[in-house]
Amino acid sequence: MILVTGATGNIGSALLQELQAFGAGPLRGLTRDVARAAFPEGVEAVAGDFARTASLKPALEGVRSLFLVSRMGSDAEIIEAARRAGVEHVVLVSSITVQTHPHLGPARENLAVEQLLKDSGMTWTILRPTQFASNALWWAAAIREHETVRVPYADIGLPTIHPADIASVARVALTESGHEQQTYALTGPERITARRQVRAIAAALGREVPFAEISRQEAHRRMALFLGDEEAADAVLDVTGGDVNDELLMVRDTASQITGAPARTFQQWVAENAAAFR
Repeated sequence: MILVTGATGNIGSALLQELQAFGAGPLRGLTRDVARAAFPEGVEAVAGDFARTASLKPALEGVRSLFLVSRMGSDAEIIEAARRAGVEHVVLVSSITVQTHPHLGPARENLAVEQLLKDSGMTWTILRPTQFASNALWWAAAIREHETVRVPYADIGLPTIHPADIASVARVALTESGHEQQTYALTGPERITARRQVRAIAAALGREVPFAEISRQEAHRRMALFLGDEEAADAVLDVTGGDVNDELLMVRDTASQITGAPARTFQQWVAENAAAFR
């Protein structure tokens, strides 16, 4: 049995579809609201809430492989619950900032979760993706209202990755041997700037999308309100332009190297999600 947590999220939902298409059953998807879960046919929907670790016990029964996203709840309790339930292998989504920006608070937290998993006695595969293409949804409300998209560091490009490519790597790690005790930094097929991302969205919509570059100070004020955390806002701004480094900027296209399939581009992600911006 494979349990996918975060099963309605950008990565988890794509992972369930891939696992089902691959024939990797039986499959179970964790959700807080079973009635609203729209999982692929044959996937068992189970209720569970990371905020209440005890609620995960039924979901973990009979599970041998687990897909987990770092920092979704009480990680120590979740990992211990998985170990007690007899889970053998965990695929963990962490962050590339663990290696590119280890001094930042969120990166230290992700590293701590990685270490908890390594010390658990279960086998593990750790995925460290770079910036998600789906982060562009931060601009969706402004674009729908025909407002100006305002971003800092407009012309610094990062090797943005499609969440479905993270799911593809997770599927390989969950179903094929040779990926135990491995850590993979996952990047997309090219560096793409915020300015180019907005142009791609505008092209998909068939209309102009107003765009303006703003200062870090203004971006921090807006982001801290959005995230509810000033330190997290500083971390995001460092990673997206304020403190980029050669390792973060390097395009490896590692996802396609692991899966053997062409990496999905940002333009593909926009085409699939254009409705969110209309």
